[in-house]
Amino acid sequence: MMNDNNERKPLRTIKGLVISNKMQKTVTVLVERQIKHALYGKYIKRSTKLHAHDADDLCNEGDVVLMTEVAPISKTKNWRVVEIVARSD
Repeated sequence: MMNDNNERKPLRTIKGLVISNKMQKTVTVLVERQIKHALYGKYIKRSTKLHAHDADDLCNEGDVVLMTEVAPISKTKNWRVVEIVARSD
């Protein structure tokens, strides 16, 4: 059911490292997160590879990018590059 004042949820944005830009208008981004081990309480790094839409093909390998979630663009692509936070050297 819709809210009366048509409020939208804030867009989900995440930061990640571009590891591949070999596809046309698409980059592969590695997103790392930390989870706490259920029994021992130690923080463990986990990573996910996501495909993101890069309409202008501006991203290069090693860039840190900010992505936002969008409606599915293809079978594996439902993120869009919003900005390049840091360029690779």
